[in-house]
Amino acid sequence: MLHRLAHTRVCHFFIIPTPRAFSNAPAATPPAAPPLSAADLEQLLRRCHYSASSHRFHSLLPLLSHPSVLLSCALHLSHRAHPSLPVPPQPPPITIAAAAAAFSSPSSHLRLLLPSRIKGQPLPVPTLPLRLALRCAASVLDAVFAPRAATFAYRGRHTAVRYLKSIPSASWFFRVAIPRQPFAPRHVCRLLGAISSKVDDPGFLEFLNELFVSDAVAFELGGCELGRGLPQESELTSTLVNIFFNRVDGEIMALREEVHKKHPRMKDDSVRHTPVRVYAIRYLDDILVVTSGSKMLTIEIRNRIIAVLERDLEVRVDRLGSSIHSAVSEKIEFLGIEFQAVPPSVLHPPMSEKAKRARKKYLKMKAEKAQELKNARETRRKKLGLKILNHLSKRMRRGEEFEFDFRIEKEVQQVFRDWAEETVAEYFESREHCRYWHRLLASGDFLSLNRVRDQLPPALVDSYDKFQETIDKFLMPMKGHDLTEEEEILAEEEEEEQYEKRIVEDLTELKMRANVPIDLVRKEVKLAGFTNSMGRPRPIKLLLCLDDADIIKWYAGVGRRWLDFFCCCRNFKMVKTVVTYHLRFSCFLTLAEKHECTKKQAISHFTKDLKVANDNGMAEVHFPMEREIKMMGDKNLSDPKPVDGALTMTLVRLAVDDASYPCLAHFCAKTETVLYRIRLLQNRLNVDPLNEKKWVHGLGAIHESLNKKCLPLCYMHASDLFLGKITLQDIDCTQFVDVE
Repeated sequence: MLHRLAHTRVCHFFIIPTPRAFSNAPAATPPAAPPLSAADLEQLLRRCHYSASSHRFHSLLPLLSHPSVLLSCALHLSHRAHPSLPVPPQPPPITIAAAAAAFSSPSSHLRLLLPSRIKGQPLPVPTLPLRLALRCAASVLDAVFAPRAATFAYRGRHTAVRYLKSIPSASWFFRVAIPRQPFAPRHVCRLLGAISSKVDDPGFLEFLNELFVSDAVAFELGGCELGRGLPQESELTSTLVNIFFNRVDGEIMALREEVHKKHPRMKDDSVRHTPVRVYAIRYLDDILVVTSGSKMLTIEIRNRIIAVLERDLEVRVDRLGSSIHSAVSEKIEFLGIEFQAVPPSVLHPPMSEKAKRARKKYLKMKAEKAQELKNARETRRKKLGLKILNHLSKRMRRGEEFEFDFRIEKEVQQVFRDWAEETVAEYFESREHCRYWHRLLASGDFLSLNRVRDQLPPALVDSYDKFQETIDKFLMPMKGHDLTEEEEILAEEEEEEQYEKRIVEDLTELKMRANVPIDLVRKEVKLAGFTNSMGRPRPIKLLLCLDDADIIKWYAGVGRRWLDFFCCCRNFKMVKTVVTYHLRFSCFLTLAEKHECTKKQAISHFTKDLKVANDNGMAEVHFPMEREIKMMGDKNLSDPKPVDGALTMTLVRLAVDDASYPCLAHFCAKTETVLYRIRLLQNRLNVDPLNEKKWVHGLGAIHESLNKKCLPLCYMHASDLFLGKITLQDIDCTQFVDVE
């Protein structure tokens, strides 16, 4: 179905405005713009963040220059993109005003998802045309506001964490605590005012206002659902939140400039000086400020930021939760990770005496093994050489003659000479052997006595002295001993210098340490049912109706998201243990429960790597292997989604033979599908996610209206959803199937 998007008729629906990019003034008819290809349209809807410098969207910039035209074209294109939507008749060429009016009512492209319980709140879900329009609107706003955004306004968690770990000598920090509150009409007015200052398009502003009025775009500030790939989050939300907090970013930039001017950096490198600096990190509505100055300065900065939030943006702020903490003695949680300023020796501790001894032992064993291999090679060569010489000797004794085109005497002599020199050199390298023979040849000789030497001939005495000099030269290991002592002295001096340098760094510098909140991870593991009350792995009986491959893929999706998200933390080893032990053996127990066998039999069948055969009979490995987990670290940060969506949702396969439903994944026209029912964790446990006493702090939850909804998926997209490669945002939630 995607090839329809490349038809040349599409280009007749685009009207390119005048060079004044965002103006509603009438424009002359320009030449037709190039059509959108299927790949461009799919990439536009699937992409995470828009970049105006991206070569893939560079050709779309003329189409993004007027929002109203692009939104109107998105409706027609999306109708042609999805097979389940009726194709509208070809409209005549449209004007800018007609394009703005075509999308003036977003409520007609919304579907309400009713919750399974009576007291639940319904969720308005946009259709594919409206979702594509929201993505196009986000692209337009990003093209305008992204170049003007502050450098500390990050769109990736790992990028923000990497910057936060590079902050030197932090003294105080605080997090702006925004309590959970809806994005109310007063906030919408502030937001539209900020957009209208850069975008002169009343039709586009009216469209954005209608999105909030119709609840097509609705979110809460201070919650934990933003930026997690949950279906209740719109494609436009992150862009609007960044624009809304531009005023706070400007105030922080002004504060930083003032502080840096008052406290310039010293140019004298011979003096250790830690200048007063202000660092800020913002990810959507989460703000963290770090200072290397006094506490009074930090209090002043906090008061100014809170004043801007309350006065200019009308956002409620929890002043008690925004209290200032010592970066050295206290921890602070930001983006689901704990941060604390520690001395450099904590992050890079020196080797202990036990570790040094173990390393020396390892190096010694490695050298001995290499020597054994070398001796074995030499032995094989010598045996082979002796066999060749013995064979030649026998033939010569028989009177046989050998005729060669060249003489090999010199080559043979050179080989034996090299062997002899290597043997002698290796012998003299051993100080034990040298001492032994030097003691035997030089000790207890009466020729060293003066009264005896006077009575002997001078020629004999001179010969004896030369012999002793030769012995001392070749067998007395004093020279090597002196070199060894010098090396030991140099090593001790170098170690002392490193120790002094480490002490000075610990006294003058501080580094930011990122740790996994391991208590929260353990609570999540227990809440999801991976472990029992004793902390031991247990099976999840809700997964028994799935195929073996789907069970392994679900565990693999949860485990890989945990590993990818926390790979930048210092105590990443704790997460590795959770995935390697708790999740892996919970999967084994679930498979054993399904097949009514023991855990040992399940491990023997699926192996420790949880291998499973695909349709072609080939073994596949989806769960991360132990060797792969050991090699993981913060070398390659990919900025993945958190584990919330994968952990709190389970897909249950239905025993329905009807395969006439098309796949609900965007831009998929396959009809060979399998029906799955969504089961949410909070509904199974009958727990309110807002109740932090029973729920896990900071863990997001999918909206309850999606509980027990049925969706048909093809094999590829079902596998991607289990593995966490796609989320419910990539699924058309308006086309759920009703199954009793």
